[in-house]
Amino acid sequence: MSAVLEKIDHDNYDDDYIRGVLRKVNVIAMAGASANWNRPSYFAMKYLQQKGYRVIPVNPKEAGKEILGEKVYASVNEIPVKVDMVDCFRNSDAIPPLADEAIKVGAKVLWMQLGVRNDAAAQKAEAAGLNVVMNRCPKIEYGRLSQEIGWMGVNTRVINSKRQRRI
Repeated sequence: MSAVLEKIDHDNYDDDYIRGVLRKVNVIAMAGASANWNRPSYFAMKYLQQKGYRVIPVNPKEAGKEILGEKVYASVNEIPVKVDMVDCFRNSDAIPPLADEAIKVGAKVLWMQLGVRNDAAAQKAEAAGLNVVMNRCPKIEYGRLSQEIGWMGVNTRVINSKRQRRI
């Protein structure tokens, strides 16, 4: 909790801050999760599941279906289990209502993916006691901090640099 009380530089995160955030999370609500295997959210969800996190997809268009073995919900508020992190694969303008949902469900972390930043939503979430990360990917940060430089989610053998033989 002390990390929340001190001023966080959202342009330059300390590795200990990111590590601490990832360690206190078990259940992740992934807002903007896609069932499309070649979307970044799909790769990130698959990777995080294999690292032991439970990732629950949130996508109103896919609600009631399954992505990677998890039921999809229309909103974070509908998830019937305690959510630790709301991971946002949405554009910056879509973050304020997600921050409100994260606060309402008692999440510990609001995480905005690469290219996503909303300082007003971050300030509101931090004022409510949440840790906030912006413009970062938990998949990339986990791999970097564990010195894994993992290819899970990339090395699917579907896309490669070798030329296909013509039949």
